[in-house]
Amino acid sequence: MDVTTLYSIGELSRRTGLSVRTIRFYSDSGVVAPTTRGPAGCRLYDQDALLRLELLRTLRELGMDLATIQRVLDRELSVAEVAAAHADAMDVQIRVLQLRRSVLRVVARRGSSPEEIPLMHRLTQLSGEERRRLIDDFVDGTFGTGDADPTAVAMVRAATPELPDDPTSEQVAAWVELAELVGNEDFRARMRRTALRQAAGRPLDIECQAGEELMELTRHKVAEAEAVDSGIDPLSDRGAPVIDDLVHRFAEVLARTPDTEFRDWMAQQFEEAHDPRVDRYWRLASFAGL
Repeated sequence: MDVTTLYSIGELSRRTGLSVRTIRFYSDSGVVAPTTRGPAGCRLYDQDALLRLELLRTLRELGMDLATIQRVLDRELSVAEVAAAHADAMDVQIRVLQLRRSVLRVVARRGSSPEEIPLMHRLTQLSGEERRRLIDDFVDGTFGTGDADPTAVAMVRAATPELPDDPTSEQVAAWVELAELVGNEDFRARMRRTALRQAAGRPLDIECQAGEELMELTRHKVAEAEAVDSGIDPLSDRGAPVIDDLVHRFAEVLARTPDTEFRDWMAQQFEEAHDPRVDRYWRLASFAGL
């Protein structure tokens, strides 16, 4: 094509697919200035202007702002530099959208209340650093004294979950539950008592009374139950035979009757060192960061 060929705004519109109004706006803005004007004062554009306009349209469709495009067209910035910056920005936007999608799925599945939804959204919108700081505050508030066990503190810090860029709805739900749990003062107190007892190596009274042989059998039975199908619910029909067997063994050793009163007493004895919320914390911390 002859480089001296000139195009009217209407011809540019047909070639680029942009409206006459849009081309006129870009022209008035100086982004794609007219090459010259015809006898009647109409704007005329050469081949270079056509190419600039086609590049401008492409960059706009990719989400770049007009000021940045102007710098690219004026060769102040390279297309590669701008593309890299916009790709990074789009990565952030994609992660945000993925997280919002996961939150919406949790809301749909759980039937969350209007009060829950803002909290869930705020917690999942925290950056990775902010989420880590939330756990750090929990650790400092729970173990921030001189008698804290350094091993326990290190273990809790090391288990800080990192929410993936594209979390499943289950991971979002786990993170929300975890955040609510670490903010509970009663849970913090129980976590601290459990850690101190473990650090001191003090057995429970019932463990001393039952003897090492029965306690070793109990640990084996519990570990075996947890290993089957990702864990057997102790309240389920499958868990009942395991519980019944252990209750009868403890009752025989302690010379007690394996009735409801004895079961309640056993539960109270073990609860001091085996709070279900502590176990839940470790499960959530592990799952939320998978």
